[in-house]
Formats: sequence, C-alpha cells, structure tokens
Amino acid sequence: MRSPAAIGLLRDLLAPPRCGTCSAPCEAAEIICRPCSRDLACARGGSTSLPGICRVTWTAPYEGTARALVVALKFRGAVSLARVAGGAVVSSLPAELDGWRVVAVPAAPFRHRRRGYDPAELIAVEVSSQLGLAIDAPLRRADNRRQVGRPRRERVASPPRIGARCSAPPRTLLVDDVLTTGATLSACATALRAAGSTEVRASVFAHALGDTGAGA
Repeated sequence: MRSPAAIGLLRDLLAPPRCGTCSAPCEAAEIICRPCSRDLACARGGSTSLPGICRVTWTAPYEGTARALVVALKFRGAVSLARVAGGAVVSSLPAELDGWRVVAVPAAPFRHRRRGYDPAELIAVEVSSQLGLAIDAPLRRADNRRQVGRPRRERVASPPRIGARCSAPPRTLLVDDVLTTGATLSACATALRAAGSTEVRASVFAHALGDTGAGA
C-alpha cells in the first residue's frame, strides 16, 4: 500500500500545484510562485489622502503580478489569494493600530450574490486576523450603477450609495482591493463619520495609477 506522502508526491507529479496568479508550477505549500512573490515584495507602494480619510496606503501599482492577483481573486474564484493580498496590505501599515477596527468596503449586493463572496471582505478578514484587530461591518451599499469601466469624471460625480446600518467604531481602517478615483472610499468615509467614526484611514492592495477603471 502506498503511503499518503507517496500518493501526494505522485499527485503533484501528475498535476503539479499552480501559482494562483500566473499558473506556473509552484510548491504545494505556496499560494503563488516565488517569482510572483518577489514581484509583490519589490512593488512600489505609496500613500495619499482623500476627502474624509486621513491617509490611504497601497502596496503595489495595479499592473503585472498585482493585477493578475486581483483578476484571479475577483473573477476566477481564487479566494486563497486573499491571504496573499491581506499579508501585503498588513506589510504597508504602521504598527500603531491598537484600538482600530477593520471595515471592508462593501460590494454591491448583486455582485456579492453573483460571486458568492466579497473580495474586499476576504482581504479585510485576513488583515484583521494577521494584525489581531477586531472586524466590523457597519456599512451597506445600494445596487446602483457599477463603478468599473466608467470614466473618471462620472465615477467622481456619481459615487456609489453607501450608508451605515449601525454605529461605526471610533477608529476605522477601511480595506479594499483596488483604488482608482477614490470615490468609493470617500463615500464609505462619509458614511462612517456620520455613524460615529472620528478617525478613518484606508489601505488597499493595489492602486490603478493610470485610472484603468478597476475598482474603488
């Protein structure tokens, strides 16, 4: 009788594990391959401010490996990639976050129903777990017109309808997958401050510096 280790080795030889972003062969314990991991580790992050948000940080431009990861997570059901994105987000954050609570930017309800999950929520869960912070869900989002693919001026002029369904924590860390114009993040910040947040900051995995219409 073959041992479980031998069976696992035979399975990996016949169908080796594949990187979640580029589909290249990788080690069984890895979610993404080492070259993709190096790409993310070397990516150029940054920060900015938005209306209602004291600081927004991102870990990588929305291109190359970072873009492939977001596409696989959002459109191919590769939910394990949220762990990679969450770890990258955590690496870009300051250490002094005691007392803050993590809040995911909510997806539109119809997209959540269609996918069966919310990518930003999965990343937020990873961030809260890795930082040891509590996670809240005080925001709700209406099913209005999609932000993705709309010109910048339209997204800024007509942001998503986001409100609070309960009181918000005093210090809130908003988490999302991609930042483009910032209209969605600012709408979330407005709702959070109206519901009780006095400090709001945000962290996203990738920033579409060229405004590709990828997300918030």
